[in-house]
Amino acid sequence: MTNSFRTRAAKALGDEGLQRALANVPGGFIVKRAKARAKLAEFDALRDEAAAMKRHVLDNLHGYLAAFIENAEKAGAKVHLARTPEEANGIITGILKARGARRVTKGKSMVSEEIELNAALERAGLEVVETDLGEYIIQLRGEKPSHIVAPAIHLSRKDIEPAFREAHAALPAGRRLVEKADFVNEARAVLREKFRSADAGITGANLLIAESGSTVLVTNEGNGDLTASLPKTHVVISSIGKIVPTREDASLILRLLARSATGQEITSYTSFFTGPKRDGGIDGPEEMHIVLLDNNRSEILAGPFSDILRCIRCGACLNHCPVFGAVGGHAYGGVYPGPMGEVLSPALHGIGETSDMVDACTMCGRCGEVCPMRIPLPMLIRKWRFRAFEEGHGKPAVRAGLKAWAWLARHPALYALAAAAGARMLKLLAAGKGAIRRLPGLSGWTGVRDLPAPEGRTFTGIFRKTRGRKS
Repeated sequence: MTNSFRTRAAKALGDEGLQRALANVPGGFIVKRAKARAKLAEFDALRDEAAAMKRHVLDNLHGYLAAFIENAEKAGAKVHLARTPEEANGIITGILKARGARRVTKGKSMVSEEIELNAALERAGLEVVETDLGEYIIQLRGEKPSHIVAPAIHLSRKDIEPAFREAHAALPAGRRLVEKADFVNEARAVLREKFRSADAGITGANLLIAESGSTVLVTNEGNGDLTASLPKTHVVISSIGKIVPTREDASLILRLLARSATGQEITSYTSFFTGPKRDGGIDGPEEMHIVLLDNNRSEILAGPFSDILRCIRCGACLNHCPVFGAVGGHAYGGVYPGPMGEVLSPALHGIGETSDMVDACTMCGRCGEVCPMRIPLPMLIRKWRFRAFEEGHGKPAVRAGLKAWAWLARHPALYALAAAAGARMLKLLAAGKGAIRRLPGLSGWTGVRDLPAPEGRTFTGIFRKTRGRKS
């Protein structure tokens, strides 16, 4: 992270192209999720069941992890445990180099982004090709994903066209690149050859099934199946938190995942991989390797933030977050943006490197309301804020302001007077217009939006009057 969240957010708020792209999120993900939820009467009951199941798994993770490893190896896969990103990159690089691989196709994987796998493989002399269309686009542009489900959500077709023309210079210069279909068809033609000639394929995993040793992958493009099945070697990279006990438990999660992520009943491709191809088989890889990454998750499991390990990476919390909707994913400065990132990133990297991120929350509670796994995201973000304050992070002026507010809040009479005076002052500044365009000291708000003027009465004032009537 080269600068603060506030600096990156200010840049994002001033980016007109990004703001146009983000404006499409409410009419897309949010509306589609609402429709999918309404069609499934038992949706909330499934959330309760899934949250309880995952909590049970986390309480018994090492046992289920051992069962998964045993059954995956019985099916012919080779399982590798990696404590750190460096270990995971070393294991995968070693596997590919030992097999003489030169070209590697990849499915979308946030864990591979977490460990910066592409960069490690490229340093080892391998050609790495992202095959999810969104990931392929941002790879051509040299960017990171801005969303855990839709990596290129921040881009328009005009943004993408120069990257396609530069990367696909062998194609006719006068070809049409205007409609979505133009980009999809061109990418499909280019990637098809990459699939055919790949020496190895790398995918992530949405779920790991303990009873069968299977990995589960969901996609809407089919690129995951081609990446896993066509090359001789298939490598799966996953965090240890993706374990579920049975196929039935996997089905439970799948009923929630697509509905929460894209508003679909189920993704176009839901694939179960159980070892390499069998003797005499004609489809599938000759070798399957599964790399299980810890990267501080064992420590997270033992601490107060373990609920974040229930996350199924649906992106619903991002889609409904007003802060993410205003600044996009890159403003967060890390791999995991939005509410889930505000909890997971400090857990992975420490609050010292991420203390500014945990302030990127209005505490509106929408993320907790929509999370299919019932993760109490607002509470966890608040815990990180407490820890950041206790450890002395944050600007001195902000810390002094918080201390002053805390003192005032412990003196109800003074707090009520100060709140009433502030409300009256803001109402006067609005001059009957209902909003304040500029306010000294609050330029971070009024620089990009109007500040709604209070009506003049405070909550405590209304409460006292109401209580007086009842008594």
